[in-house]
Amino acid sequence: MDDTSLSLFADEPVRRIAMPDAKVYYRAGLALEPSADACLETLIEQTPWRQDPITLFGKTYLQPRLHAWYGDREARYRYSGLALEPLAWTPLLQSIKSQVEAVCGEVFNSVLLNYYRDHRDSMGMHADDEPELGPEPVIASLSLGAQRPLRFKHRHDRSVEPVKLPLAHGSLLVMAGKTQRHWHHGMAKQARPCGPRVNLTFRKILFP
Repeated sequence: MDDTSLSLFADEPVRRIAMPDAKVYYRAGLALEPSADACLETLIEQTPWRQDPITLFGKTYLQPRLHAWYGDREARYRYSGLALEPLAWTPLLQSIKSQVEAVCGEVFNSVLLNYYRDHRDSMGMHADDEPELGPEPVIASLSLGAQRPLRFKHRHDRSVEPVKLPLAHGSLLVMAGKTQRHWHHGMAKQARPCGPRVNLTFRKILFP
């Protein structure tokens, strides 16, 4: 995705976030069918959520959120020491995928769902730079539910100021270009209670 793709964001304003060594675009509202509220409720109730252990610095913890991996049959994915086999697309996820693809002009074959049940759930700082995503992946991230800030930190240049971007209900964030090579992103726990949030990050797994 490049700047020439911005016309695909229909009549809604899209903003390129000012970040060096990155292409990050944000659209505050995506007119989903069914509505963002309905999508959130259905995904929370009907997704077979799982919570896997991860090992950090020799200690094993349960991930501080729930997740699910969907995609084409060949779209196997490894991250944080986990090997995920894709669940088959549901009609709802297939519909959301088609709408996201139409908006950003890309084709995706998989999606990672993360369920943040409340303010205590989080995502550590990381980059989506696994080999199967390719050198410059396009990742489209749809946020549903409580607004939470996504934090960005440059991986190599400490002089670059971190970025904190609140992700609103129904918003779409697209990370492209060299973003994953140069930036980490994550979502910290919050001191203030908040409602649930589901994040869908659409990706394209490259097959050997």
